[in-house]
Amino acid sequence: MSLVLGYDESPGAVRALHVAIELSAALGEPLVLVYGAAAPGALGEEYRSHQEAVRESGRKVLDQAVDVAAGAGVPTTVEVIDEKPAQALLDAASRHGARFIVVGSWGESPVRGALLGSTPHKLLHLSPVPVICVPMEQ
Repeated sequence: MSLVLGYDESPGAVRALHVAIELSAALGEPLVLVYGAAAPGALGEEYRSHQEAVRESGRKVLDQAVDVAAGAGVPTTVEVIDEKPAQALLDAASRHGARFIVVGSWGESPVRGALLGSTPHKLLHLSPVPVICVPMEQ
């Protein structure tokens, strides 16, 4: 089993990283760091260039999270997935037999999350495994 963390370097994700590391260490399970890199649009060279830029940004963001996890002695796997974040996390959780999916929250109201389709909101309704939603520090 493993824990899957959606990580994008936002303040909520940074706090979620620390919670996920603590859980991974306590459970003795590896941490799968996931970045959903779906690029807007679908055609032409501009799309391919944009997609590669988003993927490269994701790799850099996840490299920083790997360093933090390594400092805590938590083994990691990194995945940059060409899907929207919620679907990327669901796919990774399925492939890795995740015990939990951990995500950070931006502190949005429940109504705003429902209307705009936040990643935590989608996961809470779609995930077959428990979702731990970590709020931003106030």
